[in-house]
Amino acid sequence: MNSLLRTNEEMIQIYNRHVNTVYRVCFMYMKNRHDTEDMVQNTFIKLMKDGTVFKSEEHEKAWLIRTATNLCKDHFRHWWSRTVGMDKAADKAVEQPFVADGNFEMIMALPPKYKTVIYLYYYEGYSTVEIAKMLGKKESTIRSHLHTARKLLKMEMEGDLK
Repeated sequence: MNSLLRTNEEMIQIYNRHVNTVYRVCFMYMKNRHDTEDMVQNTFIKLMKDGTVFKSEEHEKAWLIRTATNLCKDHFRHWWSRTVGMDKAADKAVEQPFVADGNFEMIMALPPKYKTVIYLYYYEGYSTVEIAKMLGKKESTIRSHLHTARKLLKMEMEGDLK
Protein backbone atom coordinates (compact mmCIF):
# COMPACT_ATOMS: atom_id res chain seq x y z
CA MET A 1 0.00 0.00 0.00
CA ASN A 2 1.16 3.52 -0.78
CA SER A 3 2.29 5.57 2.16
CA LEU A 4 0.64 8.93 2.55
CA LEU A 5 3.04 11.58 1.31
CA ARG A 6 1.52 14.69 2.89
CA THR A 7 1.12 15.67 6.53
CA ASN A 8 -2.35 16.00 8.05
CA GLU A 9 -1.80 19.73 8.51
CA GLU A 10 -0.77 20.20 4.88
CA MET A 11 -3.80 18.21 3.66
CA ILE A 12 -6.17 20.24 5.84
CA GLN A 13 -4.76 23.51 4.50
CA ILE A 14 -4.98 22.39 0.86
CA TYR A 15 -8.48 21.00 1.43
CA ASN A 16 -9.73 24.21 3.04
CA ARG A 17 -8.24 26.34 0.25
CA HIS A 18 -9.70 24.36 -2.66
CA VAL A 19 -12.59 22.11 -1.62
CA ASN A 20 -15.26 24.50 -2.96
CA THR A 21 -13.61 24.73 -6.37
CA VAL A 22 -13.11 20.95 -6.59
CA TYR A 23 -16.74 20.44 -5.56
CA ARG A 24 -18.04 22.78 -8.28
CA VAL A 25 -15.85 21.16 -10.95
CA CYS A 26 -17.04 17.68 -9.96
CA PHE A 27 -20.67 18.80 -9.76
CA MET A 28 -20.53 19.97 -13.40
CA TYR A 29 -19.91 16.36 -14.38
CA MET A 30 -21.73 14.34 -11.75
CA LYS A 31 -24.87 16.50 -11.44
CA ASN A 32 -25.84 15.18 -7.99
CA ARG A 33 -24.50 15.71 -4.50
CA HIS A 34 -23.66 12.10 -3.65
CA ASP A 35 -21.57 11.32 -6.73
CA THR A 36 -19.98 14.76 -6.51
CA GLU A 37 -18.91 14.13 -2.91
CA ASP A 38 -17.41 10.78 -3.95
CA MET A 39 -15.37 12.44 -6.70
CA VAL A 40 -14.21 15.23 -4.36
CA GLN A 41 -13.11 12.58 -1.85
CA ASN A 42 -11.33 10.61 -4.59
CA THR A 43 -9.55 13.78 -5.73
CA PHE A 44 -8.17 14.47 -2.26
CA ILE A 45 -7.25 10.81 -1.72
CA LYS A 46 -5.27 10.97 -4.95
CA LEU A 47 -3.58 14.12 -3.63
CA MET A 48 -2.60 12.35 -0.39
CA LYS A 49 -0.82 9.65 -2.38
CA ASP A 50 0.72 11.96 -4.97
CA GLY A 51 4.23 13.31 -4.54
CA THR A 52 3.84 16.45 -6.64
CA VAL A 53 5.57 19.45 -5.09
CA PHE A 54 3.49 22.51 -5.84
CA LYS A 55 5.20 25.74 -6.84
CA SER A 56 2.27 27.90 -5.69
CA GLU A 57 -1.35 27.79 -4.58
CA GLU A 58 -2.35 28.30 -8.24
CA HIS A 59 -0.31 25.25 -9.25
CA GLU A 60 -1.99 23.32 -6.43
CA LYS A 61 -5.44 24.45 -7.60
CA ALA A 62 -4.71 23.63 -11.24
CA TRP A 63 -3.53 20.13 -10.27
CA LEU A 64 -6.72 19.54 -8.26
CA ILE A 65 -8.98 20.79 -11.08
CA ARG A 66 -7.26 18.61 -13.65
CA THR A 67 -7.32 15.57 -11.34
CA ALA A 68 -10.99 16.11 -10.48
CA THR A 69 -11.88 16.52 -14.16
CA ASN A 70 -10.02 13.35 -15.11
CA LEU A 71 -11.58 11.32 -12.28
CA CYS A 72 -15.07 12.43 -13.33
CA LYS A 73 -14.39 11.60 -16.97
CA ASP A 74 -13.00 8.20 -15.94
CA HIS A 75 -16.16 7.57 -13.93
CA PHE A 76 -18.21 7.90 -17.11
CA ARG A 77 -15.91 5.54 -18.97
CA HIS A 78 -16.82 2.86 -16.43
CA TRP A 79 -19.11 -0.02 -17.46
CA TRP A 80 -22.13 1.54 -15.73
CA SER A 81 -22.09 4.61 -17.89
CA ARG A 82 -21.65 2.56 -21.04
CA THR A 83 -24.77 0.67 -19.96
CA VAL A 84 -26.79 3.69 -18.85
CA GLY A 85 -25.15 6.18 -21.22
CA MET A 86 -23.51 9.43 -20.26
CA ASP A 87 -26.33 11.50 -21.78
CA LYS A 88 -28.96 9.60 -19.79
CA ALA A 89 -26.92 9.75 -16.57
CA ALA A 90 -28.10 13.33 -16.07
CA ASP A 91 -31.71 12.08 -16.18
CA LYS A 92 -30.92 9.60 -13.41
CA ALA A 93 -29.74 12.39 -11.11
CA VAL A 94 -32.26 13.17 -8.40
CA GLU A 95 -31.10 16.66 -7.48
CA GLN A 96 -31.06 19.89 -9.41
CA PRO A 97 -27.72 21.70 -9.72
CA PHE A 98 -27.02 24.45 -7.23
CA VAL A 99 -27.44 27.89 -8.77
CA ALA A 100 -24.41 30.15 -8.68
CA ASP A 101 -26.25 32.65 -10.89
CA GLY A 102 -29.01 32.65 -13.48
CA ASN A 103 -26.75 31.44 -16.28
CA PHE A 104 -25.30 28.44 -14.44
CA GLU A 105 -28.13 26.10 -15.48
CA MET A 106 -27.59 26.94 -19.15
CA ILE A 107 -23.86 26.32 -18.75
CA MET A 108 -24.60 22.94 -17.13
CA ALA A 109 -26.61 21.96 -20.22
CA LEU A 110 -23.61 22.49 -22.52
CA PRO A 111 -21.55 19.49 -23.68
CA PRO A 112 -18.72 18.72 -21.17
CA LYS A 113 -15.88 20.12 -23.31
CA TYR A 114 -17.65 23.48 -23.47
CA LYS A 115 -18.99 23.75 -19.93
CA THR A 116 -15.61 22.92 -18.38
CA VAL A 117 -13.88 25.66 -20.37
CA ILE A 118 -16.66 28.21 -19.68
CA TYR A 119 -16.62 27.39 -15.98
CA LEU A 120 -12.83 27.66 -15.63
CA TYR A 121 -12.72 30.88 -17.66
CA TYR A 122 -15.65 32.80 -16.16
CA TYR A 123 -16.16 31.31 -12.71
CA GLU A 124 -12.57 30.50 -11.72
CA GLY A 125 -10.91 33.30 -13.71
CA TYR A 126 -8.32 31.26 -15.60
CA SER A 127 -6.89 32.46 -18.91
CA THR A 128 -7.12 30.34 -22.05
CA VAL A 129 -3.38 29.62 -21.71
CA GLU A 130 -3.86 28.31 -18.15
CA ILE A 131 -6.91 26.25 -19.12
CA ALA A 132 -5.03 24.70 -22.03
CA LYS A 133 -2.23 23.61 -19.68
CA MET A 134 -4.69 22.27 -17.10
CA LEU A 135 -6.68 20.23 -19.60
CA GLY A 136 -3.73 19.20 -21.77
CA LYS A 137 -5.18 20.85 -24.89
CA LYS A 138 -3.93 23.40 -27.40
CA GLU A 139 -4.67 27.04 -26.64
CA SER A 140 -6.42 27.37 -30.01
CA THR A 141 -8.73 24.47 -29.05
CA ILE A 142 -9.64 26.19 -25.78
CA ARG A 143 -10.36 29.47 -27.60
CA SER A 144 -12.47 27.57 -30.13
CA HIS A 145 -14.42 25.82 -27.33
CA LEU A 146 -15.00 29.19 -25.63
CA HIS A 147 -16.20 30.72 -28.90
CA THR A 148 -18.59 27.83 -29.61
CA ALA A 149 -19.87 27.77 -26.03
CA ARG A 150 -20.57 31.51 -26.14
CA LYS A 151 -22.50 31.08 -29.39
CA LEU A 152 -24.54 28.23 -27.89
CA LEU A 153 -25.28 30.25 -24.76
CA LYS A 154 -26.23 33.30 -26.83
CA MET A 155 -28.66 31.23 -28.92
CA GLU A 156 -30.13 29.78 -25.71
CA MET A 157 -30.52 33.22 -24.14
CA GLU A 158 -32.08 34.71 -27.27
CA GLY A 159 -34.47 31.75 -27.38
CA ASP A 160 -35.57 32.55 -23.82
CA LEU A 161 -36.45 36.11 -24.83
CA LYS A 162 -38.94 35.02 -27.51
